[in-house]
Amino acid sequence: MAAVWQQVLAVDARYNAYRTPTFPQFRTQYIRRRSQLLRENAKAGHPPALRRQYLRLRGQLLGQRYGPLSEPGSARAYSNSIVRSSRTTLDRMEDFEDDPRALGARGHRRSVSRGSYQLQAQMNRAVYEDRPPGSVVPTSAAEASRAMAGDTSLSENYAFAGMYHVFDQHVDEAVPRVRFANDDRHRLACCSLDGSISLCQLVPAPPTVLRVLRGHTRGVSDFAWSLSNDILVSTSLDATMRIWASEDGRCIREIPDPDGAELLCCTFQPVNNNLTVVGNAKHNVHVMNISTGKKVKGGSSKLTGRVLALSFDAPGRLLWAGDDRGSVFSFLFDMATGKLTKAKRLVVHEGSPVTSISARSWVSREARDPSLLINACLNKLLLYSDGQRGHVCALL
Repeated sequence: MAAVWQQVLAVDARYNAYRTPTFPQFRTQYIRRRSQLLRENAKAGHPPALRRQYLRLRGQLLGQRYGPLSEPGSARAYSNSIVRSSRTTLDRMEDFEDDPRALGARGHRRSVSRGSYQLQAQMNRAVYEDRPPGSVVPTSAAEASRAMAGDTSLSENYAFAGMYHVFDQHVDEAVPRVRFANDDRHRLACCSLDGSISLCQLVPAPPTVLRVLRGHTRGVSDFAWSLSNDILVSTSLDATMRIWASEDGRCIREIPDPDGAELLCCTFQPVNNNLTVVGNAKHNVHVMNISTGKKVKGGSSKLTGRVLALSFDAPGRLLWAGDDRGSVFSFLFDMATGKLTKAKRLVVHEGSPVTSISARSWVSREARDPSLLINACLNKLLLYSDGQRGHVCALL
């Protein structure tokens, strides 16, 4: 009966465009939370009849609250037709499953003519052409995401109004990393091979440099924000990692690399920010306890090359590490002890350094498995789906 909760989510998604019109971020958070709760309820084993009854009541309540979805001649009807046109093939298949009229005499689904698909494509193109100039036009595979977020998330998250020259305090050396603070798009930091880290504020205008963190004797290769943004950890070519207080810029602790090697990357454990993972030039990954300054027992592993990139999944149970020889390794992370267990190795491209890894779990139906966005030095961005069905790669 997983199809029932998916239908409930589809109903919520179609009405989501009318929730808090001036707060699209709330709509996105709402539909994500609804998806999470419905997934949990799907495992509870409620009777199928009870689930169908809930689906009917949910539709009736939303209809009473926001009005019917098909008011003829209204602006809502036009807007709603756009949302309905965004539904995925999975949504339509679920409707067929519950509608006996959609089935033939022997239980087979009726075929849809090519002309119907062409008409749908023309309607979609008309919708795309009405979008503001410069906005991102989503592909058909991303239609579910647009519908779930009220037809606004793509333009809000990916449309660039322009490129601005904001900061230039590191003009003499390269800037290896720029990161926004967690859940704060008005504050960011960047590190430089000049040995410093800049904490910057974008709003209110004009953008300003709040403070510059200095203490490393060589270039800063990477840094990471803690979950609450009160702490930063940085790694440096001087073979040390430093813990900083973002509020006043003071260095709380300096921790040497266990191998005495150049430290090239770092990341916080998402759930337990007392643990930090670092990668060094001697091909090693280490889990460090920043409170004691010591390496965690069983929290080390060796890669095939210099470790350049690290990324956790959201729950903190999977860790990916990329090296300068084109390989990405996955590790199982023991939440209780910090122990690493090597799982798989993926060769992205032999001899092409993997310089960045970003893990993301999507809510939409078209991308169920966790995905990895990998930047490798072969002039390509690689998007990997790391799920039960194996690795699927898309070149960007």
